[in-house]
Amino acid sequence: MQEFSQEKLSHLDEHGSAQMVDVSSKPITLREAIASGEVIMTKRTFEQIQAGNAPKGDVLGIAKIAGIMAAKQTSNLIPLCHPLPLSKIEVEIIPDENLCGYRIHGRVKTEGKTGVEMEALTAVSVTALTLYDMAKALEKTIIIQSIKLVSKTGGKSSFDG
Repeated sequence: MQEFSQEKLSHLDEHGSAQMVDVSSKPITLREAIASGEVIMTKRTFEQIQAGNAPKGDVLGIAKIAGIMAAKQTSNLIPLCHPLPLSKIEVEIIPDENLCGYRIHGRVKTEGKTGVEMEALTAVSVTALTLYDMAKALEKTIIIQSIKLVSKTGGKSSFDG
């Protein structure tokens, strides 16, 4: 079996097996990540959601709660993520008539030894998926797109892109 250097691939041990990264020697810092995504639909579906006329009820309220709950469960969903004590989770669903859909922003904060990028991305992803699920009776062709990390601060590296 090929030998792997832990410095090269942090999620693999010296034998090439998956492992959770050891963050025990890292300092505790304030960390924040922001992610975004988009959900696009027909004008009719968008208008019905905005009017509160979706068959399953409060599409946007349920989607927001789902995103918050998902961020808290990230380490249960993504195998090598560390469980983190999250101090803040914000999910914002912004209607956009030009997009004919919604822009989703997720912001997650913690004081810890590892970042919260995956939690922010998970919040946005599950918000979008729940929005789809809540509106699929109106339309099956809803598009979820452009889920990405917008910025991260804290720890060794920052990102603003």
